[in-house]
Amino acid sequence: MAAILVMPPHPSATVTAPPPPAAAERIERESQFLRDVTSEIERVIVGQRPLLDSLLIGLLADGHVLLEGVPGLAKSLAVQSLATALGGSFRRIQFTPDLLPSDLVGTQVYNPRTGEWAVHEGPVFAQFVLADEINRAPAKVQSALLEAMQERQVTLAGETHPLPKPFLVLATQNPVEQEGTYALPEAQVDRFMLKVVVGYPTRADEDLIVRRMASHGSKPVVRPVAHPEQILAARAVMDDVYVDDLVRGYVLDLVFATRDPAAVGLADLRPMILYGASPRASIALVQAARGRAFLDGRGYVTPTDIRAVGMDVLRHRVITTYEAEAEGVTSEQLIERVFDQVPVP
Repeated sequence: MAAILVMPPHPSATVTAPPPPAAAERIERESQFLRDVTSEIERVIVGQRPLLDSLLIGLLADGHVLLEGVPGLAKSLAVQSLATALGGSFRRIQFTPDLLPSDLVGTQVYNPRTGEWAVHEGPVFAQFVLADEINRAPAKVQSALLEAMQERQVTLAGETHPLPKPFLVLATQNPVEQEGTYALPEAQVDRFMLKVVVGYPTRADEDLIVRRMASHGSKPVVRPVAHPEQILAARAVMDDVYVDDLVRGYVLDLVFATRDPAAVGLADLRPMILYGASPRASIALVQAARGRAFLDGRGYVTPTDIRAVGMDVLRHRVITTYEAEAEGVTSEQLIERVFDQVPVP
């Protein structure tokens, strides 16, 4: 009788199991409030459902979001509406060339009557912070904000002050008018989990926007339908969203293909890519896909979830060469080629 050779599991392989039915029901139950939040925001925001989903995914995955789009596309209104619907504190910071780090994080103020120093907290001490036109402030101000994003705390005069939870920074930048701007370095842009490109609404959606907003009468107003503690609870539940080894392998295949496209039969892309996605991209893809599944009330991640969040996670992490720029090739086009080429499990 022939011997049967049993191969041992790969050292890097991990054995995981789908969530039990009780966990799946809990995920469905705990995610319901997000659909209520979305419905409430859509009373004001029309035709920007992908933007709203991206904001909620970033919030669930504890990652910050960079919004890029021309003025007038309701980016600021969407952020403010999200904060209102969740009952959280909101601050808007208009970035200008003369902004100082202390204008952002705060400073210490001396009281001559008491002879004591008191901390004056800056606008970054809020649960939802809108950094409007972040690329108009100099590097030292950008660094002050990005440090708060990474550490979730601010240090003033040697004392550490934690930022409120949840803490979400949503930064905007205008892709058209670049005069007087300070481009964010790639290492800083990489700190944002998602980069969302906001496009124009459809004709039907814009007609509805005009009907709602082009009058001096009463306009729809967002009301609080949830509270920030529900987000913190949802994050704990989201950890139970199942990610199969095949799906995790799919994420790694995509990320590694941006570093070595020739390995997946895309040798023509090699001169176009200066730097591929970092390990932070792999983590962000899994977390964002979990958030996508959680929004749908599902207890497991599918390759479709990876595709749904993949462009927003990768577009600012795949850096093109001068040759690609000269030929008008964008990182989005390269990423689309990678998604089309890498086999789906």
